[in-house]
Parts: sequence; C-alpha cells; structure tokens
Amino acid sequence: MSWGVDNLPYGVFSLPGESPRVGVRYGDKVLDLTAALHDEVFAAPSLNPFMARGRAAWHDTRTLIRNKLTGDLAVTERHLIPLEQVRLHMPFEVADYVDFYCSLDHASNVGRMFRPDSEPLLPNWRHLPIGYHGRSGTVVVSGTPVKRPQGQLGEGRFGPSEKLDIEAELGFVVGVPTSLGTPAGAFEDHVFGVTLVNDWSARDIQSWEYRPLGPFLAKSFATSVSPWVTPLEALPRIPGRPQDPEPVAYLRRQADWGLDISLEILLNGEVVSRPPYSSMYWTPDQMLAHMTVNGASLRTGDLFASGTISGPERGERGSLIELTWNGTDPIKLAGGETRAFLQDGDTVTIRATAGDLTLGEVSGTVA
Repeated sequence: MSWGVDNLPYGVFSLPGESPRVGVRYGDKVLDLTAALHDEVFAAPSLNPFMARGRAAWHDTRTLIRNKLTGDLAVTERHLIPLEQVRLHMPFEVADYVDFYCSLDHASNVGRMFRPDSEPLLPNWRHLPIGYHGRSGTVVVSGTPVKRPQGQLGEGRFGPSEKLDIEAELGFVVGVPTSLGTPAGAFEDHVFGVTLVNDWSARDIQSWEYRPLGPFLAKSFATSVSPWVTPLEALPRIPGRPQDPEPVAYLRRQADWGLDISLEILLNGEVVSRPPYSSMYWTPDQMLAHMTVNGASLRTGDLFASGTISGPERGERGSLIELTWNGTDPIKLAGGETRAFLQDGDTVTIRATAGDLTLGEVSGTVA
C-alpha cells in the first residue's frame, strides 16, 4: 500500500536532541516541512497552528509538497529523514474529545447482548448520532503503554477491570474553530483530516456505572491515536449508508461523506477482525452537524471519533465484546490460546487502508 504523493499524512517527529516539529510521511521517510518549505508554522510541536490556517492553506500546502516531491528530488532529498532515525509524537494537541456510536451493526449487537427481550436499538438511535464527551487529557499517541484501569465492578466490588476491551474507530481532527452559539458550516471547511483511534474500554466498569448518564471511568483512562493524520483531500468518498427514517433537516446529508476505508484488528500480531468503515450508519458530516447544532463551539484540535466500527458479519466486528459475545464465545488464536478480553501483555494494533492508500496504524500494549 502507498505512502506516496497521493497520501502524504502529517505527523510530529523529533531527532535525538532536537525539538519536535511537523513533517509529512513519504515512503519510509519523513519530510521535514520546516526546512523544506521555509515556514515556521511547522516548527511547532503540534499540527494545531497549521490546521488553524484553514482549508485553502491546507490545499495549497499539499499541492506545494506534491510538487516538491515530484519535481527536482535532488533539492528535496536532503530534507527527507529515514523513519528509523526519528521519534514520532502526538500529532496534535487535543482540545475537546467526543466519541460517537455510529455503527448500526455494533449498536444492534450490544442491544441484543444486554436487552435480549427488547428491540436491539433504543427509540432515538435512528434519529440522531448518539455520542458523549470524553477526556482529552488521556488521548495518547500509538505505542504508549495502557495501564489496566481499576474501578467499581459491581455492588461492593472494587479492583482491576477483568473485561478490558478495545474499540476500532476512525477519528476526525478539527482545524477551523467556530464561535460559541454558531453551528458548524460545511464539513470540509472545519475538519482537517482523519486518524485511527483505539478507544480502550473497561466493560465491567462500564456496565455498573453507565446508567443513567452513560460512560465515565470505563472510557476515560486511555484513548490511543495514530501518529499520522491523513488529510481529507486524500480520501476516496462514497455515498453513505441509506437511512430510515429520513433525518431531520439539519442532519440531512449535503454531500457524500461515506468513506471506503477497510480496517484490520490484530491481537498479538494475528488478525482477528476486518471492520469496514463503509457500513457506518451515521456519516462524519452528520456527527459534526449534531455536535454543534446547539451552538457548542469547535476548537482547533478537537477530536471526534466514530465509535466502534463493525460490519454485519462476525469477522467484521470492531470490539472484543462483540467478537466473543461478552466473553461467552472466546477467540481462538493460532497458537492455541483463547481470549475473551485482554490479558496483561497483550498488544492490539489497528491498521487501515483506503483504496491504495494506507492510513498507518495505532498500537498499544496492556501494562
């Protein structure tokens, strides 16, 4: 898969003894944008200052980088640094974090597990993209160890989570803010790009705490993101999944913002699922519209995630709680081991492709 000029994801890197700065991945190297473009906005240790410049600057900069990489490489080559020489950092400073629940298949599976005698979906699910506000301070870059959380597991029970899970998600990174009281405009005028997300979840803590207000400690201990942010402009778009009933006016799609992205979940190096993002019910433009329709403001660096990505088939489920049906049907790994939920020392990697492009990966090990 390609890390060529049709891709060009942004990230933050550093060399030994030097400060972090912004670069673009090209092949197995990173292009030092401060040096290559002579622009001090890229000397910052995050993408935020560049993202705040807006859509026209994003497009013009991408065009300039493509021209440099397809032109006289003798000039650009000295600014290309092999990846093995650099350290990758958190690519942007997270302002606010919102997690949605946009997969019809995931929501239906969870409903069947926990409400077997009722309709899988609650009455509001098809009318608005369900979401909650998360904790931006515990969003970490890929490779950061994830400590098993402790919490209440039931009445009078406290201890480490015994049902530690993952959620394969796609995250959307906001560049252009809005004013308080003003809903967001066109999706592509605000959202800079996408990144892979693993929203780690403690299912036993969650099942005890979430009624009536929803997730809290079960989600806030760690959320991992890829070190690379792929610009929207690079992504192939498709029509979103049909919706019934038709959403109210502010949620009606104004453009095709379905994304043809294929994910893989690896547990200790073994592929255990391949969730398709194309199956998502609510599209990212609808998430943004709903998130701001009440006048809530956007800030540069806001991250909103899709929620677990799951398809209709068993091998397309984006969480262990679905893959093992809440632990009743454990995964059988090639070496003979089984997993209901994560054990200490397990490494989970989520990677994705969009056509011929690779979106990189997000990985973490349970400490």
